[in-house]
Amino acid sequence: MSQRFKRSERLKSRKLIDQLFDRGLSLRQGSIKLIYVPMEAEENQAGFSVPKKLMAKAVDRNAIKRKMREAYRLHKHMLSPDGGPQYAMMFLYLSSKKPTYEEVQRAMVGLLDKLKGRSEKQ
Repeated sequence: MSQRFKRSERLKSRKLIDQLFDRGLSLRQGSIKLIYVPMEAEENQAGFSVPKKLMAKAVDRNAIKRKMREAYRLHKHMLSPDGGPQYAMMFLYLSSKKPTYEEVQRAMVGLLDKLKGRSEKQ
């Protein structure tokens, strides 16, 4: 399986993002919150956000988003790619302190594991 974070895997649809925040389900691990909604598609789509209220400097927000994208890219294989449910996901960083990559990675693995557990129950 390719570890690339392809353009088709990026959550860009305004309509889908609005749907996520209107009726999405959420999980939280550490400082990262995952909002997701099942969808009919060939692959999962993910978006990443850091609120400006919590992290004032754009440089810091972008660095955190890069860390979250990298952690997701390396661990997205944890979600079932073959015939399992596909999701639109938004990862939100909800802390005012700058995380290390290890903290972000630990939280991302925990979230993807929780999401996989929920999809197996359904």
